[in-house]
Amino acid sequence: MNKEPIRGRGSSTNPRHRFTDKEIEYDIDEKTGQLRKPERKILTDHTKGIISKNKSPDIPFDVSINPYRGCEHGCAYCYARPTHEFLGMSPGLDFETKIVAKYSAPDLLRETLSSNSWKPQTLVMSGVTDPYQPVEKDLEITRKCVSVLAECRHPLVIITKNYGVKRDIDFLQTLASVSAVRVVLSITSLDKDLIGTLEPRTSRPEKRLRAVKELTNAGIPVHVNIAPLIPGLTDDEIVPIMERSKEAGAESVSYTILRLPYAVKDLFMKWLEDHQPNRKQKVIHKLKSLKDGRLNRSEFGERFRGEGAYAEQIRQLFEIHKKRLGLNENNYSLNKRAFRRPPTDQLTLF
Repeated sequence: MNKEPIRGRGSSTNPRHRFTDKEIEYDIDEKTGQLRKPERKILTDHTKGIISKNKSPDIPFDVSINPYRGCEHGCAYCYARPTHEFLGMSPGLDFETKIVAKYSAPDLLRETLSSNSWKPQTLVMSGVTDPYQPVEKDLEITRKCVSVLAECRHPLVIITKNYGVKRDIDFLQTLASVSAVRVVLSITSLDKDLIGTLEPRTSRPEKRLRAVKELTNAGIPVHVNIAPLIPGLTDDEIVPIMERSKEAGAESVSYTILRLPYAVKDLFMKWLEDHQPNRKQKVIHKLKSLKDGRLNRSEFGERFRGEGAYAEQIRQLFEIHKKRLGLNENNYSLNKRAFRRPPTDQLTLF
């Protein structure tokens, strides 16, 4: 089978996952011998809980909520792809076409916040897959969750690559009025053609910058994360992205070095071969220079950062222009004092 790129998808393969010896069955077009373009399939998640707790010291938050598992954005490098392996699915095309939706998330969230044992703390949406991926336009699970959080004045950070976050400005303004919200827009590149293959179903760069501006104009604090920073491919865009983010109204900017855990390494290498063959060796060489000679480091404290001379060069460049542009450090500390527990139907004893 000729596994050529599939338009609108970040992966062109469906490799078997690391928990099975069985080969993944491919849907092959008998006439062309090509892998058929897979359609989106929505599956139902029957989880009994909705809050995920973080134990990694690399991540600046303790709790998160993920309305979806799998992500239609199809980013070729997505570190969350291996999470689909725990569901018995491939981290390749399955991850971006078989979307597991948590329909009960808003009710579970309300139930959690109603409990006297819940203590308000910054809740991140989401720490894994994008809460505003295309399926959200139809299902509105994220919007319903944001509605609950706005009603409760509960501190919230949203991380997304999608202009669709603008839809929920009404609820976000409610949270902004009590200093309980921040939106993080991830911008990888300003090159729309590159983004068209690297992050095929995300909002294009200009629309993300427009989201920064419109959210800012609505009084909602916005942070831009240059994520991921891909050495040898997008590292020359650090300063332009910072400048455009400042122009759009972002109050702070950060960056995150590319991560390639488990099967993501092979999927991303295939993407480079398909779309950036002339840069493949340069990307590999630079990435290894940041990761102690490896393509990925999984140890706590090392996963999200680079080391060595090149890493220091990036850090200094970033710090110089952050100071020049008057950009702040990102701050996940939001107001918790305005929190009010949602009413429940349960009768009290007195």
